[in-house]
Amino acid sequence: MRTFTSTDQLADAVGEDLGSTDWLEITQERVDAFADATGDHQWIHVDVERAADGPFGGTIAHGYLTLSLIPQFTPELFALDTPGAKLNYGVNKVRFPHPVKVGKRIRATAQIADVSDVPAGKQMVTRYTVEIEGEAKPACVAETVVLLLG
Repeated sequence: MRTFTSTDQLADAVGEDLGSTDWLEITQERVDAFADATGDHQWIHVDVERAADGPFGGTIAHGYLTLSLIPQFTPELFALDTPGAKLNYGVNKVRFPHPVKVGKRIRATAQIADVSDVPAGKQMVTRYTVEIEGEAKPACVAETVVLLLG
C-alpha cells in the first residue's frame, strides 16, 4: 500500500500501477444486503432457485454493488495523507464487462490516471479495474474523481 503525502507525489505517480488488493468473495448475504439497501430485488440477484435456471447458472452481484466496493478496496492500494479535505466528485466511464457470480472472488487494481488543477485545489482521477478470479474479462472498469481541496 502506497501513501501519498503531497499532490506533487500524486502527479508523479500518474500512469503507475498501484498493485492489487486481496481477493474478496462475493456472498449471497452481501448481494441480499445490497438489494435491501437499494431496493433492487431483481430475481437474477436474489432468487437462488430461479437464477439457477437463468442465463448465468446462479445469482450474480449487482453491477453497482461491484462499483460500490471500490472504497473498500482503495485503502489496500493507496492512502491520501495530503493536506486539506478530500471529496468524492464523481465517476467517469463506468462499465461492467462481465457479471460476478455469487461465490466468485474479486479484487481491484488501480492507476492514478490524472492529476489536474481546478479552482478549489486539485482533481485526481483514478482508474480502477475489478477483476474476477478465473475470468478473462473484468467485472468493472471505472474512473473515480476526487477533489483535493486546499
